[in-house]
Amino acid sequence: MDQERVRIRHVEVLSDDWYLLKKTTFDFRRADGVWQTLDRETYDRGNGATILLYNLERRSVILIRQFRFPVFGGDHDGFLVETPAGLLDNASPEQRIRAEVEEETGYRVEAVRKVFEVFMSPGSVTEKLHFFIGQYHDDARTGNGGGNVAEGEDIEVMEVPIQQALLMIAEGEIADGKTIMLLQYAQLHLFGAVT
Repeated sequence: MDQERVRIRHVEVLSDDWYLLKKTTFDFRRADGVWQTLDRETYDRGNGATILLYNLERRSVILIRQFRFPVFGGDHDGFLVETPAGLLDNASPEQRIRAEVEEETGYRVEAVRKVFEVFMSPGSVTEKLHFFIGQYHDDARTGNGGGNVAEGEDIEVMEVPIQQALLMIAEGEIADGKTIMLLQYAQLHLFGAVT
């Protein structure tokens, strides 16, 4: 990045409760060379990781369903079908996703493969999400999963045929971006074209 195009003028902390919300005033040099002063709010919740567990023999995936308050209200009940995910909390993405997937699903997965990194909402959120895939088998199940009760998690674990999961996207039952991305990756690269 061309650091000469951005000059920070002022940073104001608006909230430091659940995560960090800042308002930054900065000068930005446009492509035509003109400097413009802008204000932007950024929400810093840290970086995270997510994983799609899959079983090629069964042609199935492990998904979770949990309550997400920010989507609650209006026409949504707040319960999203998702891939397991969590914040890194000073661990490597690989370490964190192994711990998170076991906590949320009950499956211990040693071999995980990173498929990409994505800024999920770069207009306002600083988070970079690391996407993984990993195979699951019955003998790797160490518990029931369900998440961390102290963090307010109450997670339902679901084994879903890949074809059904793709239909759930088309019907709007799966509306979580990271989950849609990983299921489409699985369709293209793991299970082949599924109709």
